[in-house]
Amino acid sequence: MTTFSSLPRPGWGLCLLALLVTLTTPAAATTVQHWETDNGLQVYFVPSPALPMVDIRLVFNAGSARDGDHPGLARLTNTLLRDGAGDWDADTIAQRLEEVGAQLSTSSERDMAILNLRTLTEPDWLETAVETLVTVVGQPTLTQRGLDRTRRQALVALQAQQQNPGAIARRTFFETVYAGHPYAHPPLGTEAGLAGITPAHLSTFHQTYYVARNGILALVGGLDRDQAEALAERIAAALPEGEPAPALPQVALPEAEQTIRVHFPSEQVHIFMGHPGMIRGDEDYFPLYVGNHRLGGGGFTSRLMDEVRTQRGLAYSVYSHFSPMAAAGPFLMGMQTQVTQADEAVAVMRQTLETFVASGLDEDELKAAQANIVGGFPLRTASNSGILDHVAMMGFYRLPLDYLDTFTDQVEALDPVTVNEAFARRVDPTRLVTVIVGGTD
Repeated sequence: MTTFSSLPRPGWGLCLLALLVTLTTPAAATTVQHWETDNGLQVYFVPSPALPMVDIRLVFNAGSARDGDHPGLARLTNTLLRDGAGDWDADTIAQRLEEVGAQLSTSSERDMAILNLRTLTEPDWLETAVETLVTVVGQPTLTQRGLDRTRRQALVALQAQQQNPGAIARRTFFETVYAGHPYAHPPLGTEAGLAGITPAHLSTFHQTYYVARNGILALVGGLDRDQAEALAERIAAALPEGEPAPALPQVALPEAEQTIRVHFPSEQVHIFMGHPGMIRGDEDYFPLYVGNHRLGGGGFTSRLMDEVRTQRGLAYSVYSHFSPMAAAGPFLMGMQTQVTQADEAVAVMRQTLETFVASGLDEDELKAAQANIVGGFPLRTASNSGILDHVAMMGFYRLPLDYLDTFTDQVEALDPVTVNEAFARRVDPTRLVTVIVGGTD
């Protein structure tokens, strides 16, 4: 008689995994363990024994900032990893994962290329899932047929973006703020860039950047240290040692403010306003982060929301945020409003920022922001996937291992002077890039 534990039916593991995910049991502890494999892969591990599953994330310094003369190369390479590997085609890869209830995904951003694997820790199922992962990352076929299909999909996505005023605004903002810098490349690529990519480009990109010394491995789940080390060595063994990617160029503030208007047949305009902000791990991160919570990151409690929506009804939503990256990521304010109100909305947004930079926040505003941030922080690490997000980010940007443990202490230690001085030093309203997309006049 076949026992419950040995059932091999396709989809059975996937159903069990889905059930376990809904439990959202947090990790037992957020203490991050770190080591390096024999060939240089950096490993970050948080044990979470409550559930028989493990989340695995491989991150490589292989985002669109590494596209070079072929915008879209990083994303195409990352997407094609699951199209075929070793002796398997895409259908075989999908079937192998489905049979053991594993989930594999890939994504590519400006800084990083990512592979995620979620699997149960039952030994046979784990073995199949990990074997699939290491083959996908280490032996992708990267065929002409797969490239042609994926390129067509990318071109369709580009055409869709050209019909989306929000996408046009974001793309124009990055192209302007980061002109001449690798961050100006849209992760999806360009028509000309995509057209020139060959399988040889894909292979060279993969061989250069998908290597142990250019990656980090984050593990969160039901493993002990010995099991985690064995798993890490298994994954690392699929990668050549290689070399880390070179540092990206620094980013300078624009010399003067710029306003760019892009006509688009829409009743609403999309407005982006900002300039380069800060790197991940910046010494001003916490004062800028907390100050921005009051400026535009705190929803209905923010000054931008009060000035733009509550007092004037110019927009349903308005926000600001910093996006720290390997080089200075953007400080960005954004909103949507009616075409006839665009100029007024831009003026109010700018004036609100100028006032905040000049005068800062007071003690009561700081305490309210700190309480909001500290109160919400546990939700960010209330699940294995939430912890994985943070741990992978910590590893990629080489943040301290106690980053999660000290986060709220860093927030609570701030005073108004520190926050206000950081904003006055790092945000310059006279050098803002403003992008307005919408309207036909």
